[in-house]
Amino acid sequence: MLSRTGILFLLVLGGGCATTHVYDYESEPDPRRNEFTLGPSDVLRINVWHNPDLSVDAIVRPDGTISLPLIGDLKASGRTSAELRAEISQKLKTFIKDDADHVTVAVTSVNSYRFVVSGNVEHPGAYTANHFVNVTEALALAGGPNRYASASDTIVIRADAKGQRRIPVDYPGILAGKTTRENLAIVSGDTIYVP
Repeated sequence: MLSRTGILFLLVLGGGCATTHVYDYESEPDPRRNEFTLGPSDVLRINVWHNPDLSVDAIVRPDGTISLPLIGDLKASGRTSAELRAEISQKLKTFIKDDADHVTVAVTSVNSYRFVVSGNVEHPGAYTANHFVNVTEALALAGGPNRYASASDTIVIRADAKGQRRIPVDYPGILAGKTTRENLAIVSGDTIYVP
């Protein structure tokens, strides 16, 4: 039988341990491993070699399309710049015989990468970034958890083809280096909620 001191020691010891979540974090997508997928409001620089009149800066419109001289409207949202470049090159072959394969598509401004940080953080709201962020970076943008937060019970709410799911995250454990696998890359459309 444990004494009062022994019980108190176990409670203190247990309180200092990181929360261990049972979740398959490895199965979550990491957008940093793939080519960037274009979305509304992204700005593109499209160059056609030796054809400055066909080279344009294009903004992906809310309907996901861009407009190009000679070609007209093309769907850009949900595609990579390489996929878009291949289609532009193919369509330009109708008009340009020699240089249609010399097309470049560069993303000059990323505006479609958006996520929400809500709950007990200093500055809840919708955020954008020009590069992919992880959980700790997203919470830093929101000023971090406030004094009422239960940061070890943070969740990432993610909706995709698999459906909507709640991914548990132990934020203090990440900062302490104990649960680094939970420091997921944030996917556009995610909500990070700190209770």
